[in-house]
Parts: sequence; structure tokens; C-alpha cells
Amino acid sequence: MAERLQTAIRLIYPPACLACGGRVDSDFGLCGPCWTETPFITGLVCDACGTPLPGEGDRDRALCDTCLRVARPWARGRAAMLYSGSARRMVLALKHGDRHDIARPGADWLARSAAPLLTPDTVIVPVPLHTLRLLRRRYNQSALLALALGRQTGCTVLADALVRTARTPSLDGKTREERFAALDGTIRVTRSRRDRIAGRPVLIVDDVMTSGATFAAATEAMHEAGATEVCVAALARVGKDA
Repeated sequence: MAERLQTAIRLIYPPACLACGGRVDSDFGLCGPCWTETPFITGLVCDACGTPLPGEGDRDRALCDTCLRVARPWARGRAAMLYSGSARRMVLALKHGDRHDIARPGADWLARSAAPLLTPDTVIVPVPLHTLRLLRRRYNQSALLALALGRQTGCTVLADALVRTARTPSLDGKTREERFAALDGTIRVTRSRRDRIAGRPVLIVDDVMTSGATFAAATEAMHEAGATEVCVAALARVGKDA
């Protein structure tokens, strides 16, 4: 009976490509053209921000030009995709289009890219939204990714460990310096979660990394709460010099 019901559901609602809505063979997948257009990050990457680097191999602590110039407060960073093509469409759909279904495959892609950063003791924490923005959007896309990543990896997730103490304006079009200034001191660890953070390694998760200002503010809050090591992971990474 269950198999018949599943077959009937698939006839009425056939699996659709996450990016374009076209027909695919299985749920949570991409069609051939969209898969080709999705810039997954593989090979040698910057160990601090996850941006792809020229060359081959898995050299330890390879850094991009930006991370050689800008001190990052976190230990290591990764991203699953570059923020362009199908990846950009999926991130925007997850963020603004109520496409919660993208969180599950997004977490699978994140799990692969962030595997070197995770230990059995790692606590996964999403970047928070300000309360007013959360009420308007009704969900936090970073929390959806973090919860799905926790299910995928078995790591503890503290979805409410971080809060925004101030509502910041849109950072689109802002310079790196303006982004860091706008976010300075705006994120803190929830008082009731401090004991769950102290003495533990933490992975902070967000949908997009641009300058790293949001990750920096969240990392500083985690260090202040006593985290032993803080790493960061984003579903997508805006290209260098963004």
C-alpha cells in the first residue's frame, strides 16, 4: 500500500530539478544542464575562506591573497559552491522563496566540503537573523542548513546559540570596511547556551560568505563564550575581491 501511494504521489508530483524545476529522476536533485552550471568548489581551496585556488593537491594552510592580507578570527573555512549560476538561484530561493527543500541537498554538499573541519565533538551553530527580520521572513535559512547538516553528520546543533543584538541594514553594495563596521558587536551568544559552547569546537554555518564580516562577528562571540576552536562554512562563496 505504501509503495502504491508513493507511486501515485510521484505521478502527481514528479521529482523536479532544484534549480529550474525541470523533470529529474529523483527528489532533491539537479538536471544535467543545471548540474553543469552549478560551480561546486573542488580541489585546492583557501583553508581560511574556502575560495578555490589555482593548482592541485591538498596543501595544508594554503591561503588566498585576501586571507594573506586580512587576519581571520576563525581557524578554518569552507564553502560548497561559488555564488553564481545555478548556485546563486538556489541560494536566493532558499533565502527568499520559502524553498526549504533546498536545505537538505545543501547540507549534503556542505557536509562534503566541511568534512575536514568537523569532529565528533563539534557544535554546529547557524548565523542568526535579527528578530524583526525573522518575523518577516518566518524562518532562518542558515538554521535550516545547520539542522540538516546536523542530521547528516550526527553533530550537535544549537540553532538558538547566537542572537543579533541590533538590526543591521542590507549589506549589498557595501565595501568590506563598511560591512565589518556595520556588524561589529552585533552578535552575541545566548546566555542559556554559553555552557554548551565553552570548551567545545564550533562550526558556524551561513548561506553565503561575502567579505566574512558576519562570520567574524559570530566567531568573536564564540571565542568570548569559551569555544576552543571556531571554523566556518557557507553553502556558497562570493568570488574573490567581492
